Amino acid sequence: MLSPEGRVILVTGANRGIGLAIAKSLAARGYTLSLGARRPETIPLAEIGGDPMVHHWDAEALETSAGWIEATMARYGRIDGVVLNAGIEIGGSLEHGTEEEFDRMFSVNFKGPLWLARAALPHLRTSGAGRVINIASLGGKRVLRNEILGYSASKFAAMALTQAIRQSGWDDGVRATSVCPGLVETRMTEHIPAPEGQFKIEPETIAETVAYALSLPNSATVAEILVNSRYEAML
Repeated sequence: MLSPEGRVILVTGANRGIGLAIAKSLAARGYTLSLGARRPETIPLAEIGGDPMVHHWDAEALETSAGWIEATMARYGRIDGVVLNAGIEIGGSLEHGTEEEFDRMFSVNFKGPLWLARAALPHLRTSGAGRVINIASLGGKRVLRNEILGYSASKFAAMALTQAIRQSGWDDGVRATSVCPGLVETRMTEHIPAPEGQFKIEPETIAETVAYALSLPNSATVAEILVNSRYEAML
């Protein structure tokens, strides 16, 4: 297993929900963190602990990816991992989804992570054990409800991004994993009731899954981790 000591990890969307849980979990393990958010002043540093760097990052603003990478390198001189966590779900149904809905979800859930991964990749290669953990979704494995076609489509694209990162960085020790949660207890899902007999997954469960994936050596790569709270025949 890889030791967290000295390893610098970037986490997107670290101000709340899954991203905040991931930041707290990694800080407790001793990772050095660079945390990104559209409003970095909302990242609760006292709650996370340690001395993480914070930086502005907007998935819909291409230039913020390069700026964040440059700032992290200026402070720490290395980047060993990126957790692509930030995402949105705003509808996008087959019959009634708008162009704006589809465009925004692809920008935030696919293109933003793409630009950040591209900017980080040279430094992940230099690490020799670079890691990219992409918080995709079970929505990227199947379209469970027509009402969220746009969200699922953007997460299918996110899954493709993980595969491309694995191929591009493999020979230099870069490993990429898609973590695919089902329904998680976050602000994004607060309007969605858990189906009868089911429950929403705690963000801390996803955080522990991410920590596990980051710790694996180069010889034990895991392409996908599916995390569900119920039985589904196709998963």
